[in-house]
Amino acid sequence: MSNQIIQGVLLGGYYALIACGLSFMFSVMRIINLAHGSLAVFAAYALWWLASRFHIPPFAGLLIVLPLMAAIGWVLQRFLLERSARGGALLPILTTFGLAIVIDNMLFEQFGADTRSLAPFIGSLSYDSWEWPGSIYVGKLAVIIFITAVALLGGLQLFLSRTGLGRAIRATSEDPDTSGLVGVDARRANAIAATIAMVTVGLAGAFLGMRATFDPYAGAPQLLFAFEAAVIGGAGSLWGTLVGGIVLALAQTLGAQVHPQGFLIGGHAVFLIVLFVRLSVSGFSLRGLLNPPSRSAP
Repeated sequence: MSNQIIQGVLLGGYYALIACGLSFMFSVMRIINLAHGSLAVFAAYALWWLASRFHIPPFAGLLIVLPLMAAIGWVLQRFLLERSARGGALLPILTTFGLAIVIDNMLFEQFGADTRSLAPFIGSLSYDSWEWPGSIYVGKLAVIIFITAVALLGGLQLFLSRTGLGRAIRATSEDPDTSGLVGVDARRANAIAATIAMVTVGLAGAFLGMRATFDPYAGAPQLLFAFEAAVIGGAGSLWGTLVGGIVLALAQTLGAQVHPQGFLIGGHAVFLIVLFVRLSVSGFSLRGLLNPPSRSAP
């Protein structure tokens, strides 16, 4: 049992990492980005293309892909999300849904339906492990992913609470009109928030490609896991995203011990329970769906 718990906690680090950008974007801009998973897969393909075509290792390729994802985030916010948000809460959801379809089919047209993986480009890191007491084996890559998730969430928390730009983003998320009266540029704050979110998506895509295989339509399952982790943990706190990812992963891991199909069923069951509680407490509002009942600043 202890082995399952450890593996579940480590898997939760990956879920927290992929949910980070989704949660962060909603908490600041009140936008649920349905293209989140597809953009992560896009980043994975970009790293695979650099590795296979130019022999650039994935970790070195991040120096190229992460700035690219940051630029994509800025462009999406300025020219797509900002304009669609003027049409109400539903239009950005439909816009990102359409964007996901475009990205998926673009990747399919460019790379075909074959599954890919970054594992061959990272050597033994993809399968190496440490042996802990009790014959428990912990994968080195899983530990790296978990540490990255904790460092990223902690860094974002410090950024939002300790820097002027972070406080401006928080003010914009709470009341963009009032924050504008005190000199905060809401458009700039939202663009920077989207840029940060896309960088986290790029990291998630990199680790997706390293720990598993992916194909052009792998974005939907990643979006589902990210959304479930965000709902369980609540988007009002970055640390809540980590908790949500761990709870989801533990439910999946322990469910797999009960039944072969229990991996997904266990996670979905916990998600539905939390969903019901959040909807009941929040009066069935979209904001209450992703935020804890007593919301704190992100």
